[in-house]
Amino acid sequence: MEAPCSPPTAGKFVVVGGGIAGVTCAEQVSKVLEEFDVEEQPSTMLENRFPNIKVIESGVKQLKSKEHCILTEDGNQHIYKKLCLCAGAKPKLICEGNPYVLGIRDTDSAQEFQKQLTKAKRIMIIGNGGIALELVYEIEGCEVIWVIKDKAIGNTFFDAGAAEFLTSKLIDEKPEAKIARKRTRYTTEGRKKEAQTGANAGNIGSALGPDWHEGLDLKGTKEFSHKIHIETMCEVKKIYLQEEFRISEKKSLSFPRDHHDQSVTTDKEIWPVYVELTNEKIFGCDFIVSATGVTPNTEPFLCGNNMRLWTQARQMGWYAAKCMAAASVGESIDMDFSFELFAHVTKFFNYKVVLLGKYNAQGLGSNHELLLRCTKGQEYIKAVLQNGRMMGAVLIGETDLEETFENLILNQMNLSAYGEDLLDPNIDIEDYFD
Repeated sequence: MEAPCSPPTAGKFVVVGGGIAGVTCAEQVSKVLEEFDVEEQPSTMLENRFPNIKVIESGVKQLKSKEHCILTEDGNQHIYKKLCLCAGAKPKLICEGNPYVLGIRDTDSAQEFQKQLTKAKRIMIIGNGGIALELVYEIEGCEVIWVIKDKAIGNTFFDAGAAEFLTSKLIDEKPEAKIARKRTRYTTEGRKKEAQTGANAGNIGSALGPDWHEGLDLKGTKEFSHKIHIETMCEVKKIYLQEEFRISEKKSLSFPRDHHDQSVTTDKEIWPVYVELTNEKIFGCDFIVSATGVTPNTEPFLCGNNMRLWTQARQMGWYAAKCMAAASVGESIDMDFSFELFAHVTKFFNYKVVLLGKYNAQGLGSNHELLLRCTKGQEYIKAVLQNGRMMGAVLIGETDLEETFENLILNQMNLSAYGEDLLDPNIDIEDYFD
C-alpha cells in the first residue's frame, strides 16, 4: 500500500533541472545574479546563498500543465505559477549495458574516462560532434581510431575546407604551447560522494561546460604524443566482446602505420572489445567512446528541441527567468541582445574557433557567395555574403576579426565594392571598419 501523498507545496516559480540553464534561471528569478562564475557544488549552496530558493532533489514523474502542478518521484506535488523546464539531456550510447562503451556527458563520466584511459593502448571514438573533436586532439599516449559517418571531420561546425585545415593538425605532433583561455575558468568543487543507491545509480549530472578537459590528464600507456586514424563515411555495425570475437573466427586490422596507409594487416594483439564497421573493417580496442550526441530529457514533459551548445543553455536560462519575472508583475520584456546574432567561441585542436551568424550559409540556399583566406597551420577565415552583405563567418586561429565581422553582420553594410579585398591580409580591415 502506497503512503499517502504529502500536501502539495506551492511556489511562485518552479525550475526543473540542476544544470547551467536551471541554476542560471533560479538565480536570476531570485534577483541576485551579479556575476558569472560557475562551479559544480552541493545543492545546499543555492539555498544558503538565496533564502528564497528551495532545492528538491528528486526527479519529475509527471507534469500536469492544466493544473499547474508537477509530481516528483518522491511522491510529492508542487504547485507553480510559472514553470521553467531545464531538464537537459543524456548521451546517446551506441550500445546500452556494454561495460566497454563509455559516454561522456558530465564531470563524473569525464573522470571515469580519464581513469580508463590510463590503462589503455588503443581506444575508438564514435561521433563527429564537439566532444569527439576535443577528445581526438587532447588524448596522448594512446592510439585513437576515430569513426565518423560524414565525409569530413566536424561536419556540424565546418565545411570541407575548414575540416581539411584542421585535419592537417592531427597528423602533426603537438609541440606548441596551448593557447590561453580568455574567459572564466570552470572548476569542479571537491565534494563528498554519496554512496549510490538503486534509486540514483542511473542519474546523470549536468552537461560539461567549456574547457571541460582542462585539469584532466588524458594520457594512455604509450610514450608517443598522439596517433590518430580516421575512418570516414561509416558507422558501427556490431560490437564483439573478446570471447564472442574469438568464436566468430573473424580477423581484426592492425593500426595503420600512417595517415595514407591503405595496406591491410591482421592484428595479432588480443583486445577486450572489437568493433565491426559498416565498411567491413574490424578493429580491436580497450574501450569505445560513444560521442554520437544526446537525447533530450523530455519524456515527462513534452517533445522539443535540445540545445547543443553550453553557452546557449546559459543564455536561455537567463532569458527565461527574465520573462517569468516580467510576466508575474504584468510587464513586457524586449528581446535580449544575445538573440540578435548567433555567436559561439570555442577551441578545437588548439585553435581558437569563432562561429558567427549563418556561418555555414544555413537557410541561404544557393544565393550566396563565400570569401576564403587560409594560411596553413595559422588561420582559416570564411565569410558568407548574400547580396553584398555579410551573413556569417568562421574564424579559426588568432584572426582578431571577430568583433569587426560581428559588427558587419549586425549593421548589414553593403560590402560589394570591396570584393575579395575584404580578406586581403595586407589590409587592416578591423581598423578600416572600426
